[in-house]
Amino acid sequence: MTEKKAPLEGIRVIDLTRVLSGPFCTMMLGDMGAEVIKVEPAKGDPIREQGTLRDGFSAYYASFNRNKKSVVIDLYSARGRAVLERLIADADVLIDNFRPGVMAKMGFGEARLKALNPRLVTANVNGYGSTGPYVDRPAFDFIAQAMSGLMGVNGAEGEEPMRVAQPITDLVAGLYCAFGIVSALRARDLNGTGQHVESAMMNGAISMMAYLASEYFTTGELPARTGNDHPLVAPYGLFRARDGEIAVAPSNDVILKRFLDVLELGHLMEDPRYDTNDKRFARRPELNEMINQAVGRDTQEAWIARLNAAGVPCGKVQNLAEALNDPQTQAQEMVIEVDQPNHGPIRMLGFPVKLSDTPCRLRHPAPELGADTRAVLEASGFEADEIEALAKEGAIGGNWITVRGSTSSP
Repeated sequence: MTEKKAPLEGIRVIDLTRVLSGPFCTMMLGDMGAEVIKVEPAKGDPIREQGTLRDGFSAYYASFNRNKKSVVIDLYSARGRAVLERLIADADVLIDNFRPGVMAKMGFGEARLKALNPRLVTANVNGYGSTGPYVDRPAFDFIAQAMSGLMGVNGAEGEEPMRVAQPITDLVAGLYCAFGIVSALRARDLNGTGQHVESAMMNGAISMMAYLASEYFTTGELPARTGNDHPLVAPYGLFRARDGEIAVAPSNDVILKRFLDVLELGHLMEDPRYDTNDKRFARRPELNEMINQAVGRDTQEAWIARLNAAGVPCGKVQNLAEALNDPQTQAQEMVIEVDQPNHGPIRMLGFPVKLSDTPCRLRHPAPELGADTRAVLEASGFEADEIEALAKEGAIGGNWITVRGSTSSP
């Protein structure tokens, strides 16, 4: 039987992004089958040098740049920009994560891009969007977390605001950008022309405020920082078993009744002090203490088995090693091992989106800097002597470009 085509097979993406938000976006497109051509300067994406290096190779870089090709182009030179123009002419997507306006200053404004390729979908991931007073500010995940209100609702009341450990605003912005690009490609199928996609770190974080925002809109009151307690429901959170904590999420009265019955505290649902969520919320400390006394009589493993069997969502608070080695994580193939040529095997996170007929797959590992310059340019119609001339003057680079019989390095 003929193998089915990947969802984005035949889509060519010119990727000018670096560090995290943009590369995360384009990695997802590559995982879905797109041809992603990562355009890098002679020194490469900065994260090639970040994190723990093994044999001179960054696992951080490898984890966000699989399923891509690397092309070195000097975009500060006129000849380099001319090379990019030719790549754009037959591409489907052009993505960058420069500040708004940088592409126009380079000569790739909206009008120029439309003239080069009317069907091109352009995309930009940035910090604050392309309008408003913060357009020219530099952006970083920590600042976006602070300014979006995310840190303001994290942590415990009376303590300092707390950031999310992982770079969540980078990742959310990249995820939204990938969704926007796929939507724009579908719109192009329907309407015939490309359009511009924009995703901002601060916007993405604000969009994740969920019921915290709806409660503020309704009441005008700021949500309290509640730590591991739920801001709207009680009881809910971490409870102390004999050998450690368990997370329990009895999000409605039906599940709460199951939870309390397992603890032999079901009578509390009839107690006039605790028979509504508002009353339980007002008496949360004393209610939590009763639950902790009951949970403390047995182990984490015993309670997790008992509560899950009763239909109560619960689990152990696992450290990263425990989570990555969890049998469920392994069954879902959320940790994969990639053979990185010349550097040995590298473990990285797997594919979170599961498609039954056309699943994501690893087609090739993260590329060495400039490894695909010659092949990509040849596929785009550049002649051999033209490639050699561009390499000789430094407009392009890469370890596999032959100049006058020798191999040049970027």
